[in-house]
Amino acid sequence: MTKHRIYSMSVASVYPHYLTKAEKKGRTKSEVDEVIRWLTGYDQAALDAGLAAKTNFEDFFANAPALNPARSLITGTICGVKIAEIEDPLMLEVRYLDKLIDELAKGRPMEKILRS
Repeated sequence: MTKHRIYSMSVASVYPHYLTKAEKKGRTKSEVDEVIRWLTGYDQAALDAGLAAKTNFEDFFANAPALNPARSLITGTICGVKIAEIEDPLMLEVRYLDKLIDELAKGRPMEKILRS
Protein backbone atom coordinates (compact mmCIF):
# COMPACT_ATOMS: atom_id res chain seq x y z
CA MET A 1 0.00 0.00 0.00
CA THR A 2 1.40 3.40 -0.95
CA LYS A 3 1.49 6.23 1.54
CA HIS A 4 -0.83 9.18 1.05
CA ARG A 5 1.09 12.15 -0.34
CA ILE A 6 0.11 14.39 2.60
CA TYR A 7 2.42 12.31 4.82
CA SER A 8 5.52 13.46 2.94
CA MET A 9 4.38 17.07 2.62
CA SER A 10 5.90 19.54 5.03
CA VAL A 11 3.63 20.99 7.67
CA ALA A 12 5.18 24.35 6.77
CA SER A 13 3.79 24.07 3.22
CA VAL A 14 0.23 23.67 4.54
CA TYR A 15 0.53 26.01 7.53
CA PRO A 16 0.00 29.21 5.46
CA HIS A 17 -3.31 27.74 4.25
CA TYR A 18 -4.34 27.11 7.86
CA LEU A 19 -3.49 30.74 8.66
CA THR A 20 -5.31 32.12 5.65
CA LYS A 21 -8.42 30.09 6.40
CA ALA A 22 -8.48 31.24 10.03
CA GLU A 23 -7.51 34.87 9.39
CA LYS A 24 -10.21 35.28 6.72
CA LYS A 25 -12.69 34.64 9.51
CA GLY A 26 -11.06 37.01 12.00
CA ARG A 27 -8.99 34.46 13.90
CA THR A 28 -5.29 34.91 14.63
CA LYS A 29 -1.99 33.13 14.08
CA SER A 30 -1.68 32.67 17.84
CA GLU A 31 -5.03 30.85 17.86
CA VAL A 32 -3.90 28.56 15.02
CA ASP A 33 -0.69 27.85 16.92
CA GLU A 34 -2.63 27.23 20.15
CA VAL A 35 -4.79 24.63 18.39
CA ILE A 36 -1.73 22.88 16.97
CA ARG A 37 0.04 22.95 20.36
CA TRP A 38 -3.06 21.58 22.10
CA LEU A 39 -3.31 18.69 19.64
CA THR A 40 0.37 17.75 19.55
CA GLY A 41 1.93 18.85 22.83
CA TYR A 42 4.61 20.90 21.09
CA ASP A 43 5.57 24.14 22.80
CA GLN A 44 5.79 27.26 20.64
CA ALA A 45 9.57 27.01 20.17
CA ALA A 46 9.34 23.38 19.03
CA LEU A 47 6.41 24.17 16.73
CA ASP A 48 8.36 27.05 15.17
CA ALA A 49 11.43 24.82 14.80
CA GLY A 50 9.38 22.07 13.12
CA LEU A 51 7.94 24.57 10.67
CA ALA A 52 11.37 26.08 9.97
CA ALA A 53 12.84 22.61 9.39
CA LYS A 54 10.01 21.82 6.97
CA THR A 55 9.15 18.67 8.94
CA ASN A 56 6.76 16.40 7.06
CA PHE A 57 3.41 15.39 8.55
CA GLU A 58 4.56 11.84 9.25
CA ASP A 59 7.53 12.99 11.35
CA PHE A 60 5.61 15.91 12.85
CA PHE A 61 3.04 13.60 14.42
CA ALA A 62 5.51 10.77 15.14
CA ASN A 63 7.68 13.18 17.15
CA ALA A 64 4.82 15.02 18.85
CA PRO A 65 5.68 15.24 22.55
CA ALA A 66 2.19 14.43 23.84
CA LEU A 67 -0.78 13.90 21.54
CA ASN A 68 -3.74 15.20 23.50
CA PRO A 69 -5.93 12.35 24.77
CA ALA A 70 -8.99 14.60 24.40
CA ARG A 71 -8.49 14.57 20.62
CA SER A 72 -10.67 11.47 20.54
CA LEU A 73 -13.57 13.82 21.33
CA ILE A 74 -13.15 15.41 17.88
CA THR A 75 -16.01 14.14 15.74
CA GLY A 76 -17.83 15.06 12.57
CA THR A 77 -16.91 15.15 8.94
CA ILE A 78 -13.86 16.61 7.25
CA CYS A 79 -13.39 16.64 3.47
CA GLY A 80 -16.51 14.51 3.16
CA VAL A 81 -15.14 11.75 5.38
CA LYS A 82 -16.47 10.93 8.84
CA ILE A 83 -13.65 11.11 11.34
CA ALA A 84 -14.95 7.99 13.09
CA GLU A 85 -14.46 6.01 9.86
CA ILE A 86 -10.78 6.89 9.33
CA GLU A 87 -8.72 3.77 9.98
CA ASP A 88 -5.18 4.98 9.22
CA PRO A 89 -3.79 6.41 12.50
CA LEU A 90 -1.64 9.05 10.79
CA MET A 91 -4.48 10.17 8.51
CA LEU A 92 -6.66 10.43 11.60
CA GLU A 93 -4.17 12.84 13.23
CA VAL A 94 -3.98 14.95 10.05
CA ARG A 95 -7.79 15.09 9.86
CA TYR A 96 -8.06 15.99 13.55
CA LEU A 97 -5.86 19.00 12.79
CA ASP A 98 -7.93 19.88 9.71
CA LYS A 99 -11.13 19.68 11.75
CA LEU A 100 -9.74 21.91 14.50
CA ILE A 101 -8.70 24.54 11.94
CA ASP A 102 -12.17 24.33 10.36
CA GLU A 103 -13.82 24.85 13.73
CA LEU A 104 -11.55 27.83 14.38
CA ALA A 105 -12.44 29.34 11.00
CA LYS A 106 -16.15 28.79 11.67
CA GLY A 107 -15.90 30.97 14.76
CA ARG A 108 -16.35 28.26 17.34
CA PRO A 109 -15.24 29.39 20.82
CA MET A 110 -11.70 28.31 21.70
CA GLU A 111 -12.80 26.42 24.85
CA LYS A 112 -15.07 24.23 22.68
CA ILE A 113 -12.39 23.72 20.04
CA LEU A 114 -9.96 22.61 22.74
CA ARG A 115 -12.58 20.30 24.23
CA SER A 116 -12.40 21.99 27.64
